[in-house]
Order: sequence, then structure tokens, then C-alpha cells
Amino acid sequence: MKQNFSKMSNIEIASYICQELLDIDIKTTLSGGFCVEIYSFGEYTSMDIDLIDQSIFKHNEIKKKMNELGFVKEGKHFRHSDMQYTVEFPASPLAIGQELVKEISEIETEYGVLRLITPTDSVKDRLAAYFFWDDERSLEQAILVALKNDIDFKNVRRWSEQEGEIEKFEYFLSQYKSRTITQSI
Repeated sequence: MKQNFSKMSNIEIASYICQELLDIDIKTTLSGGFCVEIYSFGEYTSMDIDLIDQSIFKHNEIKKKMNELGFVKEGKHFRHSDMQYTVEFPASPLAIGQELVKEISEIETEYGVLRLITPTDSVKDRLAAYFFWDDERSLEQAILVALKNDIDFKNVRRWSEQEGEIEKFEYFLSQYKSRTITQSI
């Protein structure tokens, strides 16, 4: 059954797609910028939904299901006429840098369950882009998520050390702390 995506929130759309795929044994987990949008409570806006495909070798089944839902494949993205967001299915493994993601959060809507990385892993995901590509926007996104959620900073520090990026982690932490002081004044 096709949904009218124009009447659904972005979280509802993502949960619907996630659930539709799970119903045919394709497990996906949201990561990337849309997680930042969710965890920053809309302070950051993404224009795509990245659902990591954790079901090896099922891309043709994903394409078939997305077509059934009214999406058209354009390059690596899927587009739907009723929504501005595109949907992409980066391949497994579900990892940030060299570390596999072990903990998954869930948001339940009337349309299904959206599986997504945790706020702590969202910070690490954004820091990975900052660490490896010097992406300043990703640094800002990591700070936004950290400001609005309980983050396991020991976990992020440990991961940063494993990735060989402790100096950039320290810079992130100093920027985060300066923003928390500013916000409390």
C-alpha cells in the first residue's frame, strides 16, 4: 500500500520505509545527517535519509520495495514526488571509522519502528567526517548533538584515540565546553 508521504513527518516516512524493509527481512539503521536533525531537534536540517543496509546482497530487493513504495532510483539515491528528502542505502557494515556499531536506538511511530544510531554514535559519526576530511560542518553537527543529548564522552574519547585523532577530539571537546558555558550564562 502506497502512503501519502506529503502528509507524514520525516521521522514517520523514515520509520515507514525502515518497517516496510524489515517486513521483508531487510534490516536497516538510520545514520548520517538525518540523525543529527533528529538529535538536534531540528536545529540542523538534512535533505537525505541514510539507511545503512545491514542485509548483505539484498540491494535488488531494496530497489524492488522502494519502487513499490513509489520511489524512483536516481544514481545512488531514491526520490519520491511527495517528499523533498532523498533516501540512500549505504552498504554494511554499520560502523563508524574502524568500530562496529553495537547499540541501536529506536523511535516508534504509527507507521513502524525507525532503527537509528545512538546520540553518542551520532557524535562519533559526525566527528569521523571532521577527523578524516576536515569537514567543519560535521564538527558543528557533532557539537549540536552533544549539546542536546546525554553523550558518553569517555566512549567518544576512547574511539577517537583508536582512530588516532585525539587532538581533534580535544578541539571538539573545547568547542563543546565553550558552548555549554555560553548557554548557561
